[in-house]
Amino acid sequence: MASGDIQSDESLYPIAVLIDELRNEDVQLRLNSIKKLSTIALALGVERTRSELIPFLTDTIYDEDEVLLALAEQLGTFTQLVGGESYVHVLLPPLESLAQVEETIVRDKAVESLRILAPQHSTTDLETYFVPTVKRLAQGDWFTSRTSASGLISVCYSRVSNHVKGELRQLFKSLCQDDTPMVRRAAASKLGEFAKVVEPEYLRQELVSLFTNLANDEQDSVRLLAIEAGISMANLFRHEDLEQQMMQTLRTATEDKSWRVRYVVADKLVELQKAVGPEITKNDLVTSYCALLKDPEAEVRAAAASKLKDFSTHLPADTREQMIMSQILPCVKDMVGDMNQHVKSALASVIMGLSPLLGKDNTLEHLLPLFLSQLKDDYPEVRLNIISNLDCINEVIGVRQLSQSLLPAIVELASDAKWRVRLGIIEYMPLLAGQLGPEFFDEKLSSLCMSWLTDHVFAIREAATNNLKKLVEKFGRDWAQSTVIPKVIQLARDQNYLYRMTCLFAVNALAESCGQDITQRMMLPTVVTLASDPVANVRFNVAKTLQRIYPALDQNALALHVKPCLEKLCQDSDHDVQHFASEALEKVIEAL
Repeated sequence: MASGDIQSDESLYPIAVLIDELRNEDVQLRLNSIKKLSTIALALGVERTRSELIPFLTDTIYDEDEVLLALAEQLGTFTQLVGGESYVHVLLPPLESLAQVEETIVRDKAVESLRILAPQHSTTDLETYFVPTVKRLAQGDWFTSRTSASGLISVCYSRVSNHVKGELRQLFKSLCQDDTPMVRRAAASKLGEFAKVVEPEYLRQELVSLFTNLANDEQDSVRLLAIEAGISMANLFRHEDLEQQMMQTLRTATEDKSWRVRYVVADKLVELQKAVGPEITKNDLVTSYCALLKDPEAEVRAAAASKLKDFSTHLPADTREQMIMSQILPCVKDMVGDMNQHVKSALASVIMGLSPLLGKDNTLEHLLPLFLSQLKDDYPEVRLNIISNLDCINEVIGVRQLSQSLLPAIVELASDAKWRVRLGIIEYMPLLAGQLGPEFFDEKLSSLCMSWLTDHVFAIREAATNNLKKLVEKFGRDWAQSTVIPKVIQLARDQNYLYRMTCLFAVNALAESCGQDITQRMMLPTVVTLASDPVANVRFNVAKTLQRIYPALDQNALALHVKPCLEKLCQDSDHDVQHFASEALEKVIEAL
């Protein structure tokens, strides 16, 4: 018996150490111990976890924020460690304390854990333990506890009795009318979520007035969250009720004195459009959208501009073209010359999407001049965004209509001082190639693609080799043989060793696409020649290239050219060359 007690004491010794670490002065030790909390709980067993560990944690919540954050996260996963869903309520006291601390991220994590635990309560336990926790938080003296309560009402509302539901609605109402802006802000952020679980009659009787009050709050940070909630609430109403209940408030928001509120309306406009349906869109939203496109604040105009394609696509089909032409397009024409580059860039990324909606004649007459103007814009991002969306216009009028204006813009972007702009245009080159066809591409753009192989930035050279691979896949091996490979081979004779290495990288990229005949006949001799290069970096890249391309070669080429070349490199004076050559030789010998 005594030996059993000793064994038991010994098994609990590490747990005692971990619990001591929870009290240690060193923050890192306490943090480590919190992260091992599940281990402590497993060793203690469910009864001792409930009776000793959880009360201990509840009593010691006065720690550093990072320790409390880790604790709040851990407790959300503790259901099985306290004995399953029948005992999940014992986790509420420490989380209730954590939901009241000053640090926002700790409170948020505690609320997140409480939201995870709420569905795990039985209906009885929900009313016995969870709802009283919510009530205490909602009626707490400090705003911190009241902000946390806002996020917990909706997760328990649908499963409680009608009497308790009434109490919860009253609690939510008091949070929406709280004296502290932070509490009203938290309530506004959860209003849309709460509206989805409330019965339809209370939605109209109680929540609409809460929404209206919050949307007219003196604090713009409350108003913008209320508008976001209102847009999500709009989905819950029949279209005929919407006009009467909410549209006046939402209309007013498009003219709010705070640009941040107007920004939210612009950002969420397509969601609102889907919620309110075609009639209200036609009568109200198009006018509001045009006002947002002309907004004095650049951030609002940019947000509105980015929604141009989606908003226009969801307009009622029978009047879409007429509304775009008469109301939206005049605003768009003004925006093409906007003073702010972000507005122009946002517009350029979506304006092409109007082409399929307006058809060929309208595109040629009204949109084409706008595209051409944007292709000459001072800001590279604007030109790049137009080029990246060419597929939309190609479907409608064919890219040839744009080609004469397109080429100068592409050439200018290809040599832009910012390497990221050059990288952007490389990524769109295969798309352009497919639209222009090989003859036009060879005549105007192939020399540009080859010039990127000798760019001074490695990322550009690397992207250029991948670009060549995609072009070969698009235009075929004959095109590669006549246009690309002679220029790649030429790099092997360049004075700059970096470009000789680029030649090898290009061979790596092209071998598979070009097939055995071209790789063996045109590229392999160049690779073997570079094995005698004076620069060790080039020589070990020869070994890596041979290892990469050997599956594309036949047995004869492997035996006569590749194996002797690698054997020679194995004797190289440079250790790196020897290493990569011996690795490649192993693979080649296996293949022979």
